[in-house]
Amino acid sequence: MLTKNTKVGKIKLLLTVFSLLIINNLFAETLPKSETTAELSVLDKVSSKNINIKIQVGEEFSFQNLSIKVLKCYNSKFDDDPEVTAFMQVKDISMNNNDKVFVFNDWTFASSPSIRPFDHPVYDVWLKKCYS
Repeated sequence: MLTKNTKVGKIKLLLTVFSLLIINNLFAETLPKSETTAELSVLDKVSSKNINIKIQVGEEFSFQNLSIKVLKCYNSKFDDDPEVTAFMQVKDISMNNNDKVFVFNDWTFASSPSIRPFDHPVYDVWLKKCYS
């Protein structure tokens, strides 16, 4: 009787592990994958110069008095009206105010940057695109 129960227990264990692996693969394919490079446009309001910069996701980039870091960058799967989103952190190095660490620390959208505006007296930063 013990041998019959062990066989059934082993089969149930194998079926459980197999079904968990299938469910894990289904969810892994539906999660969006972050791109590796983000392209931003930076406007210097004082000199009226617009500069395009490319930043590797996860790396910090210094531009004038700004330290820019893009943590995540996604393209939507829809081809007719693609949406580009990125999670970005921007520090103003010239400010010595410890109360406010980041000038911007939020998601930004390429199609409508006014949803989460980047508010700085000298610079404007816009997300343009993400790619690998």
